Amino acid sequence: MNLKAKIYVENQKKTAHGKLAARLAFLNEKGLDGGAIQRDSMIRKLRAEIRKANYRLTCVAAQEKLNAERLAAKKSLRERPPAEPVKEVPGKKGKKEKKKEPSPASKAQE
Repeated sequence: MNLKAKIYVENQKKTAHGKLAARLAFLNEKGLDGGAIQRDSMIRKLRAEIRKANYRLTCVAAQEKLNAERLAAKKSLRERPPAEPVKEVPGKKGKKEKKKEPSPASKAQE
């Protein structure tokens, strides 16, 4: 989710809360019981909008946290001193070859 959309999602959530409160007040004033209010299509729709907004805000928060961790890691890499070059020991040239051990077949011939 786009981090710049956070403001818009927060506004959508706030308006959905306002509409939900107004609808609940209207239905209570009308005299409906709790079960009828829960089944009301507008109530269900507004609660779904709030759930979607919460999910989007959670995704934005996770992305912000990830970006902060990446920034901190990048900053710590810059502050770390450069690695010292490996010094070669004079007199050694490459890897030594291993001595070949006689095969079991050649031992049997002896």
